[in-house]
Amino acid sequence: MKSLLFTACLLSMTLPAMAQAPAAPAKPAAAPAKPVPPARIVRFTAKPTTVAAGQPIVLTWSTENPNSVTISNIGKVTARGTRQVTPTATTTYTLTVAGPNNTTLTQDVKVTVTGTLSSAAKQDDTGKLPNGKPDFSGVYDFAGLRNPNPPALKPGAEKFRIVRAAERINGNTTITNGSDCNPLGVPQSFVTPYPIQFVHTPKQLVMLFEYPNTFRVIPTDGRPHTEDPDPTFMGEGVARWEGDTLVVDSIGFNDKTEVNGFMHTEALHVVERFTKVPTGLNYEVTVEDPNVWTAPWVMGARILPARPDLEKVDEFVCESTPDYSKFFAK
Repeated sequence: MKSLLFTACLLSMTLPAMAQAPAAPAKPAAAPAKPVPPARIVRFTAKPTTVAAGQPIVLTWSTENPNSVTISNIGKVTARGTRQVTPTATTTYTLTVAGPNNTTLTQDVKVTVTGTLSSAAKQDDTGKLPNGKPDFSGVYDFAGLRNPNPPALKPGAEKFRIVRAAERINGNTTITNGSDCNPLGVPQSFVTPYPIQFVHTPKQLVMLFEYPNTFRVIPTDGRPHTEDPDPTFMGEGVARWEGDTLVVDSIGFNDKTEVNGFMHTEALHVVERFTKVPTGLNYEVTVEDPNVWTAPWVMGARILPARPDLEKVDEFVCESTPDYSKFFAK
């Protein structure tokens, strides 16, 4: 009897407490997904729309919210821009915009071409220079360095190894200047993730590096180096043809740039080989410095991918980073 009364007492105390216990808060409803703005073609024009054979026209386009944009006979392009082209016959250019949710938009412009080109004029479109050599003109992407394993260092040359903060050894605090807005040197300029523009003539190859707004002007007539070139960040390059491969030989570097994890002396010597391939330029490089390594460093071949969507590199305004050294050992 006592046990029954005790149980009843417990229930009388528990049930009201249970009744008064607040209900678990309801989970807030998931916010509705924001609608994805659709892609849109704002403008696609050609001026003029009628030209004589061999005369240029300018295509102008502008799109909104695209996933990708292409123009027939040109290829992939940026979301908005202009491009001068020289059609050899009446041509319809189609702008195709791939947008969110697997949508596709297209718009055409037709350019009427009157007359015909002479055979001599048609040769301008063959990708060859007037001397018959490949024309490297165009914009290319950077490429990583192959074969990162350098030759053995010369005795006493350990000081040229760049040691970052996490790898500090024996008090070595040598650092590179990759973010101080100075030119990066060769071949380091081809590693930085910014595009490079080549302007090629029968007499010289001009390289325009978007970062950090620097350039190289390389004569291609096989001339020798000057007797004693002044040391510079990008060195003095001269070039010669070996078949359809352009071999660029560079000396005259200062000692203020990095070569794939190492500093170097003014004795640095760099040999680059450029060969045109369907996807861009095949790039091979060999570096040597008799004060640093025991043998030439053959870094191997890699591709500088062509960027047909870019007609030129952009202006890069470089702002020096005063506290850049904080990333390295002090």
